[in-house]
Amino acid sequence: MVTRKFDIDYVNNTFLMDGEPFRYVAGSFHYFRAHQDTWRDKLQKMRASGLNAVDIYVQWSLHNPKDGIYNWEGIADVERFIQIATEEDLYIILRPGPYICAEIDNGGLPYWLETKYPGIQVRTSDQNYLNEIEKWYDVLMPKFVNYLYGNGGNIIMVQVENEYGAYQVCDEEYKEFLKVLTLKHTEDKAVLFTTDRPIGNELACGQVKDVFVTTDFGIANESEVAFNFNKLREVQPNGPFVNSEFYTGWLTHWQEPNARRDAAELAATLRIMLSEPYNANVNFYMFFGGTNFGFWAGANDWGIGKYMADITSYDYDAPLSEPGDITPKYLILRSVIAQYLQLPPLNLPDPSTKKIYPSINVTAVNTMFSQVGRQNLGSNAIDAGGRLKTFEELDQFSGFVLYETHLPKTFSRDPSNLVIEKLRDRALIYIDERFVGILSRENGIKSMPIQKGYAGKKLQILVENQGRINFQENFDLKGIVGNVTLQKFEEPYYEELGDWIITGYPFEEYSGISSFLSSSSAECTTCSPAKNGWLKNGPVIFKGTLTIDEEPADTWWNIRNGWGKGNLFVNGVNLGRYWSIGPQMTMYIAKEFLKTGDNEIVILELQKAPLDFQINFADQADYNEN
Repeated sequence: MVTRKFDIDYVNNTFLMDGEPFRYVAGSFHYFRAHQDTWRDKLQKMRASGLNAVDIYVQWSLHNPKDGIYNWEGIADVERFIQIATEEDLYIILRPGPYICAEIDNGGLPYWLETKYPGIQVRTSDQNYLNEIEKWYDVLMPKFVNYLYGNGGNIIMVQVENEYGAYQVCDEEYKEFLKVLTLKHTEDKAVLFTTDRPIGNELACGQVKDVFVTTDFGIANESEVAFNFNKLREVQPNGPFVNSEFYTGWLTHWQEPNARRDAAELAATLRIMLSEPYNANVNFYMFFGGTNFGFWAGANDWGIGKYMADITSYDYDAPLSEPGDITPKYLILRSVIAQYLQLPPLNLPDPSTKKIYPSINVTAVNTMFSQVGRQNLGSNAIDAGGRLKTFEELDQFSGFVLYETHLPKTFSRDPSNLVIEKLRDRALIYIDERFVGILSRENGIKSMPIQKGYAGKKLQILVENQGRINFQENFDLKGIVGNVTLQKFEEPYYEELGDWIITGYPFEEYSGISSFLSSSSAECTTCSPAKNGWLKNGPVIFKGTLTIDEEPADTWWNIRNGWGKGNLFVNGVNLGRYWSIGPQMTMYIAKEFLKTGDNEIVILELQKAPLDFQINFADQADYNEN
């Protein structure tokens, strides 16, 4: 029996597979961003491009959504993904985190860590954090043991942490702990590695003793490639060169142009890395991007204090598009790969079928603030007194929190300035359930005038969690982190509002929406929008039916006819956020989420709706680029 071994020849600067030199060209594919029934198709296309490995993150927050609760079904069946990748002749680079970034809410770290341990210092040697990682790894890592290369499987490399140098904590105790914990489960059956950017001291800060070091960068000319790999040589004098995240595109935030990367420039950089003197190993990030389903999209501030939420599409301008189709970029990169690795004898599959379904009309079921909305969509209201609670303190991952109180009976100014200094992230303001304005963390709008005529009336602040920051942030708390004040004439010129009633609207389980729909039998008399389409009495749930008489096809919901901001649910699945500010103007609906017959379409609309309540479809994505 031949002993399987994947290791490193530091003398000849190469990987060895069973004693023979080996090089990989891999692609990143996040299993949690595509319907599980599409995994094989996309992995086949990756193999057909010439790739011989697939790189995957493991999203802790997906698999462990609540303390002590685990999810391995459907889109979370990571073992099934690895089995399919193995069957499709792809080696596997496993990146279990526990922090993964990936433009996922909180970088994949579960929100409940902060609920359980207020003030926890994640990604450090905080003992509470170490204990939770160990508990998580003892559940997660045994699932992969039989798939490790040394045990007969296809997992050749396992990452320790992720771009830790960018976090700039450089906690040696934490890094050593995570290495030892990972080795406990992998032993010598796969190569352990780190990944860090070739910026400043990040490679050194992220380096772990006796763990192989890799770097990451995007489009670069010859001198820039040399600079980046020389930075790697400063911390690791020998060994194969690896670019663990060669960026094929980039992420996109709401309110900015869609990010693109030129295919010819990517191909030129790839050719430099694969050629002498580097003979590098490369992983394309991303090769397939996919979709940020539900509330999983994260956010960034790039260390400049400007919050920016990620769009729902994670197309990433990758070689495989959001539906998984082959793009011109795929073909260009495939032609370069073919010069260095043998292409497999596989035919390139045809693109998926797309269809523009006939428009349908939806019905306004009821508002979130209605009695049936509060009973079925909201949590039990909490009398919080003078102290506002965050999402984490309410043990709530996603959705919205409604803060309610009464304005003072007398105003000393007209208007008075309402201020929420630490808003996380967007607030719809209502007085007596009538919409009066919006505050926004993204746009730095923290205050608004309140007229004296509203004195003594009910103030309602509906705060939306737009996604926790996923990069270089310790923990991005959600809700109102602090207090709400109202301007007055005397010093200290602002009075803090109190007597708060707090209700959570998490929208984490579809069962609440189902109960809401079945309980709302009468016509909604408060749901009609104003002439400009704005909803006057709070967010509205809309429901409609898309009837399909044949085999379903991929399609997109086009929101250009007057929809504002909210979430789309199809047959009980939250497909993510939409927002007419763009650049994403369509919502991708994979055929796997549809069925022959009647399909339930539910829209949670926060702001505005077309007066005819019409839903239009498209046969391609629209990123506001034409």
